[in-house]
Amino acid sequence: MKHVLKKNAYGKNAVNLSKIIRHADYHEFRQISVSISLEGDFETAHTLGDNSRILPTDTQKNTVYALAKDHFTDSIEHFALYLANYFVSTNPQVSQAKVDIVELPWTRMTFDGELHHHAYIGGSSEKHTTRVVQTREGVSICSGLNGLLILKTTDSGFEGYIKDQYTTLKETADRIFATQCEATWDYTSTDLDFTATFATIREALLKTFAHHKSLSVQQTLMAMGEAVLNAVPDVSEISLTLPNKHHILFNLEPFGMENKNEIFIATDEPYGYITGTVSR
Repeated sequence: MKHVLKKNAYGKNAVNLSKIIRHADYHEFRQISVSISLEGDFETAHTLGDNSRILPTDTQKNTVYALAKDHFTDSIEHFALYLANYFVSTNPQVSQAKVDIVELPWTRMTFDGELHHHAYIGGSSEKHTTRVVQTREGVSICSGLNGLLILKTTDSGFEGYIKDQYTTLKETADRIFATQCEATWDYTSTDLDFTATFATIREALLKTFAHHKSLSVQQTLMAMGEAVLNAVPDVSEISLTLPNKHHILFNLEPFGMENKNEIFIATDEPYGYITGTVSR
């Protein structure tokens, strides 16, 4: 019995890319995930193991990063259109290219009605939490927030760390600092305007993150905690978790291009995990 190959496709999924577009007076930060699926004349790859008509999925990934430098400048629709057309027009064996792009939204932080130059808040996963423990002897209140996705495109570095035979990380004085902040704090009073106090704490965290010249995540964590304690006398201590959401510079040199801190690989795992408690 003769077997027939019917509809088939292949491609690259979850090409995570972040880009800084540097305008004269502010930085625009974009983060997307691109998935590609190609259909066409690939039968001999299946039946004979002949790969002469196969564009490697790794090449598809590299193409996304390389073309993003000059062609990801406005909407994800325009970039998807360009990518799809590129794959079809440069590969005669391809009859269809499907490009899916998902964008993680980032919004520039605002302080006193002014948009910050390079600090962003992203996502819609933020939650406000509280835990009240009532006993015969008294009551305690521990409130907090989690899922606060924040990022800044500069004013962050990491230098002077231990280097041994397994160290490959390069020092940098200018990097993306991204984290999904989790914070919990203990109140010393039950007689508070908790809504207003929460807003004050959140503002202190954001403003410190945005304006602090960070030499490490640890240093910024300490500064954020101190800012909350200074802003709210009714908080006795605050615990912070700042996982480091890495954005790694992508090497464009194989394609004859220079990457001037513009194109990055956005990674979820593995990631640095930094915690600390700041107390009076």
